Amino acid sequence: MWSKLFSKNRQASQAFILFTVFLDVLGIGLIIPVLPSLVGEFTASRDQQAYWYGALSVTYGVMQFFCAPMLGALSDRFGRRPVLLLSIFGLAVSYVVHAVAASLLSLLLVRILSGGTGASFSVANAYMADITSTEQRGKSFGLLGAAFGMGFIFGPMLGGVLGAYDLRLPFVVAAVLALLNGLYGYFVLPESLPVERRAAFSFQRANPFSALGNLSRIHGVGGLIWVFALTVLAQFILQTTWVLYTEFRFGWGPPENGAALFVVGMVGALVQGLLQGRLLKRFGEVRLALFGLASGTVAFLLYGLATQGWMLYCIVLANFLSFAAGPALQAIVSKSVDPSEQGLTMGSLNAINSVAIIVAPVIGSSLLAEVSHLPGNDWRLGATFYICSVLQGLGLLLAVLHFNRQARQRRVPAGDTVPSVDLPASHS
Repeated sequence: MWSKLFSKNRQASQAFILFTVFLDVLGIGLIIPVLPSLVGEFTASRDQQAYWYGALSVTYGVMQFFCAPMLGALSDRFGRRPVLLLSIFGLAVSYVVHAVAASLLSLLLVRILSGGTGASFSVANAYMADITSTEQRGKSFGLLGAAFGMGFIFGPMLGGVLGAYDLRLPFVVAAVLALLNGLYGYFVLPESLPVERRAAFSFQRANPFSALGNLSRIHGVGGLIWVFALTVLAQFILQTTWVLYTEFRFGWGPPENGAALFVVGMVGALVQGLLQGRLLKRFGEVRLALFGLASGTVAFLLYGLATQGWMLYCIVLANFLSFAAGPALQAIVSKSVDPSEQGLTMGSLNAINSVAIIVAPVIGSSLLAEVSHLPGNDWRLGATFYICSVLQGLGLLLAVLHFNRQARQRRVPAGDTVPSVDLPASHS
C-alpha cells in the first residue's frame, strides 16, 4: 500500500514539476515579442532601443549565471520545495513590475529580479533527479526538455496575439499563470529531499565559478563540462542569428520564422517527450548523446549551405536525434553526483547556459554583421552556422575522448564502448 501511495505522490510531483517548467517557459515566451517594443516606449531612437534591449538581455543572463548555483545550493540545504515556491512567486512579482514599469531604470531593476528568480530551472532539475531512479533519469530529463519546448512553442505565439491588443497584457497573463502555479504548488507539492540527505550551505560552493570548477572535478564528469559549454554556445548562437539570417538569405519575415520555430519546437517536444525513452533503450545514454552531437554537427553545416527556405524544414526533421542528446548528457552527469549535491550540480549546468546567453549574441551578431552585405545566394552568409558546426564538432570530439577514457578506467565491457572510428558508420 505504501509503495502505491509513494508511486502516486511521485507521479503527482513529476507532473507539477513538468507543469512548472512549462509555465515558466510560457511566461518567458509571452514577453519575447513585446519586450523590445516596451523598451521602445522609453527610448528616442532605434539605436537606443537596441542598446537598452541588449543591456536588459545581458543583465538577465548575468543574474542567471550567479543565481542558478546559489538557488541550487540553497535547495540542497533547505529542500527543493521552499526554494522552488519562492522562485515561482518571485517570478510572478517580476511580471507585475514589468506590466507597470514606467522607466528604463525600473525595467533594468526588474530584469535583475526576473533573472534571479528565473534561475529556478536548476531546482526543478534537481527535484526531478530526487524523485526518479537512475535508470529512468534520462527519460525524465527528456520530459523536462519536452515541457520546455512546449512552453517555447506557445509562449511567443500567444504573446504576439495578446501584445496586439495591449503591449503590457502578456506580462499580466504571465504573472497570473505564475501565481496560480505557485498556489497550486504550495498546497500540493511535497518535499523531495529528506533532511538526512541535505548538505550544508556555503557561499564558496554556491559561487558560480567555484561551482563550475567543482563540477569539472566530479568523477565521471570532467571533460563533459566543455562538451556542454560548446554545445550550448552553438545552440544560442543559432537562436540569436536565426531570424536575421533567414531574412538575409531567403527574405523570410515573421510569419515564415514563426512557422519554422513552431516546427523546431514541436520536433523537440515530440522527441524528448515521446521518443526519449525508446531511444535510450535502443542506444543507451552514451551512444545517444554521441549520435545526437554528430547529427547536430552536420545539421549546423547544412543550415549554412541551404539555398532554399524549404530545405531548413528537411534539416530540422532529419536532425531529430540532436534533441535527445542534451537530456542524455544531463542524465549522465546527474548519475555521477551525490544526491545531496544534485541542486548545486544542476545549478552549475544552468550557469553554463547563462554564460552562453551572454557570449552568443556577441559572437553571432558580430559575425552576421560582417557578412550581411553579401547577396542571398552567397554561401558565406551561413558563416554563423559554420561556426556552430565547428563548436558542436569539437564538443563531439571531446565527448568521444571522454567516454572512451571512462570506459577504459571502469573496464566497461567492450560492447558498451564507443570507439571514435565507429561513429561515421553508425551515424550514417
